[in-house]
Amino acid sequence: MAQLNETQKAFLREGHLAVVTTLRADGSPHSTPVWIDCDGEDVVFNTARGRAKERHLLADDRVSIVTLDGRDFHRWLTVDGHATLVDEGADAHIQSLADRYQGGTPVRGTDFGPRRVIIRVRPGRIEHEGLD
Repeated sequence: MAQLNETQKAFLREGHLAVVTTLRADGSPHSTPVWIDCDGEDVVFNTARGRAKERHLLADDRVSIVTLDGRDFHRWLTVDGHATLVDEGADAHIQSLADRYQGGTPVRGTDFGPRRVIIRVRPGRIEHEGLD
């Protein structure tokens, strides 16, 4: 198992967008942009129950995350790992992400889906550039 260093953790908390890739039932990749965070040793993001990311991860927990600094394309981080889905605290988590990415705009009831879930990704492989 790979471990994020403090510089990589800080990068994940800076408010960069990430692209998460999960695997469809036929094995083809499904990639979507997400708000990203780091919680201890895990990379975390949030989705609504019933969406493709959640369905894919329930069937196959492998996931890849690419986070890129939009101001400096030579700063990026890729984390491949296995996901765990956690319901507890998901509403508070999406609000904290909204605060970071939308500057404190309150989450409206239907903005982020009916039932939220936190996706926790334990790093298996880490690659990066510009984060030494």
